[in-house]
Amino acid sequence: MKLLRHWVLILFGLLAVYPWLPVSSANRGEQFTILFIYAILAQGLNVVLGLTGLLHLGIAAFFGIGAYTVGILTVGFFPFQQSFLVAAAAAVLMAALVGVLTTAPILRLRGDYLALVTLGLGLIVLYAIRNLDPITEGTKGISPIDAGPVPGWSGKNLHSWRLKSDWGLHWYNYPYFYYLCLLLLGGVLLLVRNLEHSRLGRAWVALREDELAATCMGLNPARLKLAAIAVGAGLGGLAGALYAMALRTTGNPQTYDFTLSMLMICCVILGGMGNRNGVLLGTFLLIGFDRILTGILDNQIQALVGSASPYLKLSGWRLIIFGLVLILMMRFRPEGLLPAKRIQVELHPEIGEALGQAAAEAEVAQKDSSVPVSPAPLRPPGPAS
Repeated sequence: MKLLRHWVLILFGLLAVYPWLPVSSANRGEQFTILFIYAILAQGLNVVLGLTGLLHLGIAAFFGIGAYTVGILTVGFFPFQQSFLVAAAAAVLMAALVGVLTTAPILRLRGDYLALVTLGLGLIVLYAIRNLDPITEGTKGISPIDAGPVPGWSGKNLHSWRLKSDWGLHWYNYPYFYYLCLLLLGGVLLLVRNLEHSRLGRAWVALREDELAATCMGLNPARLKLAAIAVGAGLGGLAGALYAMALRTTGNPQTYDFTLSMLMICCVILGGMGNRNGVLLGTFLLIGFDRILTGILDNQIQALVGSASPYLKLSGWRLIIFGLVLILMMRFRPEGLLPAKRIQVELHPEIGEALGQAAAEAEVAQKDSSVPVSPAPLRPPGPAS
């Protein structure tokens, strides 16, 4: 049981030693790198949806803003040609700024109305990227992205760093970029953890539970919502920057459409809203199945059956599988696989009653143990008989 409590540390330890294992490969390592990037994006959405309770359907827009910011600042046919560190910092700031500016006019909206407006924001960003050909290269995407990691260092010809034959010669090759994304994912988890336990995080949770009650307690809902959007959009911009650098191109604008936003929402719901470890688990299960496991299973099925029929490929049925998983989750475990305690108690009142009774019994036991027991008085020895 103690090992299960620290499963995140065990997982990170296994991922850290993966490039050194005999079964590792550059192709699989690059797939894990994309998985880490999507996990960062899901953590950004968890701040907005899980902690603050804002149903935002445009997280893919910030992902795209981050990717195209890196592309514009690093490619050779633009005059900027900055390093990845500078471009990634600009991507985070740009995504956070766009998030704040587009959210400020709609702070009074709640629930479905907020979701519809944020959905429109995602569509606007998508069509802007697609139609601004002189800047975004339209549907072709910006490429090639070939920037150094920090100013003054190109990060090329890492021959002395190669300890295995399948390691690349550039800093954005496997496993150097793999470790960078893994390290940033760990840093994002620590950031979200500290935010959860901070005054700001507690205010977000209060706003999620009851905005009117939070206002009566002196909290400013407008500032709290803008802060949550800024953090979530900034993390989305960081994920987009890493994604563009991992592929060395921004890719097709269709990558940043509404489907990606819904996929991230599914990761948050599957893992457990408001729980960073649960969201991490949900992302690894859902994106891992989509990006890694389906390819492995398709190859195994084709090898066993010996047929190339598209109906025997799980990749063609993945959306149906995702839909069935969500239906089953909503029916039997709506709080997610690893839910936050508060949400679990809200959806299952019997658990709250049991926890309250256990807390009361523990308090009574503590009071009983803290009552001093006076020793029996010493009786003087009687006369000898």
